[in-house]
Amino acid sequence: MLDPRLFRTHLEHVERQLARRSFKLDTLVFSELEARRKDIQIQTQMLQNQRNTRSKAIGLAKARGENIQPLLDEVQHLGDDLKNNEQALADIQNQLEERLLGIPNILDAEVPDGQNEADNVEMRRWGQPTAFSFEARDHTDLGAALGMDFEAAAKITGARFVTLLGPLARLQRALTQFMLDIHTAEHGYTETYVPFMVNAESLRGTGQLPKFEEELFKIVREPPFYLIPTAEVPVTNLVRDEILDADRLPLKYVCHTPCFRSEAGASGKDTRGMIRQHQFEKVELVQIVHPDHSSAAHEDLTRHAETILEKLGLPYRRMVLCAGDTGFSSAKTYDLEVWLPGQQTYREISSCSNFHDFQARRLRVRWRNPETGKPELAHTLNGSGLAVGRTLIAVMENHQDERGRIRVPDVLHPYMGGMTVIG
Repeated sequence: MLDPRLFRTHLEHVERQLARRSFKLDTLVFSELEARRKDIQIQTQMLQNQRNTRSKAIGLAKARGENIQPLLDEVQHLGDDLKNNEQALADIQNQLEERLLGIPNILDAEVPDGQNEADNVEMRRWGQPTAFSFEARDHTDLGAALGMDFEAAAKITGARFVTLLGPLARLQRALTQFMLDIHTAEHGYTETYVPFMVNAESLRGTGQLPKFEEELFKIVREPPFYLIPTAEVPVTNLVRDEILDADRLPLKYVCHTPCFRSEAGASGKDTRGMIRQHQFEKVELVQIVHPDHSSAAHEDLTRHAETILEKLGLPYRRMVLCAGDTGFSSAKTYDLEVWLPGQQTYREISSCSNFHDFQARRLRVRWRNPETGKPELAHTLNGSGLAVGRTLIAVMENHQDERGRIRVPDVLHPYMGGMTVIG
């Protein structure tokens, strides 16, 4: 959530910045609500002063033995008016907050202009796109003979699910374990286990609610639970409502979870294979950092995700998302796109974002400044390190041979019991 003070003092600036996202801010509504809030707040302060004055007068009159009933009646009347004003003020502040919850983050100055993914800017590449002397198969064709079964999953549940059997299931587990080991042993993250269901407050804190409710799987109960769309939600909420000592920063967490997404609005997109599933797994990286260090932390976190791709021998490119393609809560996002020979294109495998204080304000995550002794908002970041299913796809397609077998990357041999080839 953006700082409410910006809408009081820099409304035109906020409007211009949000226009970069093609977000139309209704400045008239904000101006009217703010004017009403200010008037009621002034009236409330005046009533509080009058009540305090009358209360003192009652004490003096009582000490002099005077009849204080008229003064008591005045105080009662002022108390009723004050209560009504305080309720009106709370109502307007709630209206302002509800509107603020639907407004995206202000973009970092380094984010390029643009309308959609076609305007994203490539920053660098690692490795050459994998080429074969034979026609490359995609993961769906390769997986059909190796234990990847979409029909069984459709029978069990429905479309956009998959079952994996034998070595492919083990390969997915190996990838997960490999990622966790690298991030904990080499990159300094603390491994974390969290619930796979969260309450609405947790989703509001990280920005999924109220805007993206249709993309979530909701468990019907009161109050409702939601299946997590990403480990970002429960892991970032670990520090909700906390004031952290400065020497605890940065906090670095890594977490493996299933993720559940309804893919609302994705009808007809990536219906073949494992690219876009209702259930998938990720190894997620989350950092809580000092505000002055978040830009450097963003580079580090993204580099940590890149390291996994390089160790697996998977060609990729880093993209910086343009203004129109940057997510609702993010101030700046890098996407890592891995080369898929079966599609002859790069596809997203990790999205690494710096949220500045946008999530922290919603979550009330603060650190205590030792120079002032006062709490200040922290900065939050997260990124996939990596999406396990898409990494499985990339390994299959980039390490295939002409017979449809999969060569297991060297770094995974210890996790595969020495198996070097699948198929």
